[in-house]
Amino acid sequence: MKKIIATLALGLGLTSCQAQTEFSKESLTAKLINIENQGISFEEILKQNEGKTVVIEVWASWCSDCIKSMPQVKDLKEKYKEVAFINLSCDKTFDAWKSGIEKFEVSGDNFLIPDGMKGEFGTSIKLDWIPRFIVINKDGKIVLFRAIEKDFDKIIESIETSK
Repeated sequence: MKKIIATLALGLGLTSCQAQTEFSKESLTAKLINIENQGISFEEILKQNEGKTVVIEVWASWCSDCIKSMPQVKDLKEKYKEVAFINLSCDKTFDAWKSGIEKFEVSGDNFLIPDGMKGEFGTSIKLDWIPRFIVINKDGKIVLFRAIEKDFDKIIESIETSK
């Protein structure tokens, strides 16, 4: 009996440690807002970048950690020009988001998560902190599902191995 319990515990432990390589259906069908204030599904955003390495940053203009990490993000964008950078904002309003893009000169493709961190999309990607980074390889597989502002070494390593 002890062997069975130990085997089950090991199996559950290994399963929970497996890296997430795909987005859930809830993530893909979630509607975000583009810069023209029109809805677009997350899946459509990803399809626009098929065949590219993609770095997704979830941020907000009110987030002090997001603002502190912006110089490092700008350095990444400068170094990896062939990488698609998608910025997903958790700002509370469309106007605050647009002002934040301009104020902080956020380059790349910008989208607003209309229901914020704790809404449908945020929950579907297990969003518990911002800034949050996700790296997707050229085959469309997630190679880094959760990185925060202290994880730039992991982000760079994931970009390098996904090129």
